[in-house]
Amino acid sequence: MLIAIVLTVGTLGLLGTGTASAAPARHGGAFVCSGTPKSPGVLAGHHSRVIVVGTCAVNAGPAQVRGNVVVTAGSVLLAAFALNDTTNRGSSRLAVGGNLVVGLRGTLIMGCSAAHFACIDDPNQKNPTLNSSSFVRGSLISVGALGVVVHSSAIGGSVLQRGGGGGVTCTPAGVFKQFNSPVYSDYEDNFVRGNMAILGLHSCWLGALRNHVRHSFLAVGNKMADPDASELNSNFIRGSMACFRNRPAVQFGDAAMATPNRVGRFAIGQCGFRVLKPNPAPNGPLTPISVPARHHM
Repeated sequence: MLIAIVLTVGTLGLLGTGTASAAPARHGGAFVCSGTPKSPGVLAGHHSRVIVVGTCAVNAGPAQVRGNVVVTAGSVLLAAFALNDTTNRGSSRLAVGGNLVVGLRGTLIMGCSAAHFACIDDPNQKNPTLNSSSFVRGSLISVGALGVVVHSSAIGGSVLQRGGGGGVTCTPAGVFKQFNSPVYSDYEDNFVRGNMAILGLHSCWLGALRNHVRHSFLAVGNKMADPDASELNSNFIRGSMACFRNRPAVQFGDAAMATPNRVGRFAIGQCGFRVLKPNPAPNGPLTPISVPARHHM
């Protein structure tokens, strides 16, 4: 099982490296979305391919890209807006027909929900009501990215996050400073048709909650500064789940709503079937971090 996952991750790694190297604007037909944090570029309408340079926002209605979207080194793609700024109607959702690649020190914030992650343009951040989902037909690949935050979205291929982060610290950096937030990565309420792998990330906080993964999930060698990090729970994994050498170890969070991962095949390492963790942390009753999916169908 592990060999199969590693082979898949290796294939995605080659894809991520190859795609990122093909990013320069000399390739004709690509729309370059470029701007600054104070004046982001705007991605809207239909495009064949997109290259993000600087800061780019999907905040003026839906954006549909037939091919790949590449977030170049140090750049930011913000696709967590619900409204069309021009009419205050409709959805500013992002649809990508190819792969979405986030390069070195790049940041992706995509999708939002009233229940768990307020949209950037929700007028009531304390009691949000807006939602926006995005779709990537290919894979979501980040190699050395600063942070990847994805909510309520669908990925037709696999998700690979390899390396990166802001270091084992909770000091805000990059675009996260604008949100008065430490650097982190998080995946919540997503559907992933392929595999999901998070490898060697060094950051403040990491979460993966309530995701539906059609194949397998792998988390290895991730180190976080926040002792409440490594919240990898409440997921449904049709294949297998393996977690090793993560610090802190995989755990439930301090919210009472967390549930065990439901895993269709094997669960090993820190997210194994026999691993018990306080739920909620730190003093709740000991609960399996993962259970066989057939027990909870």
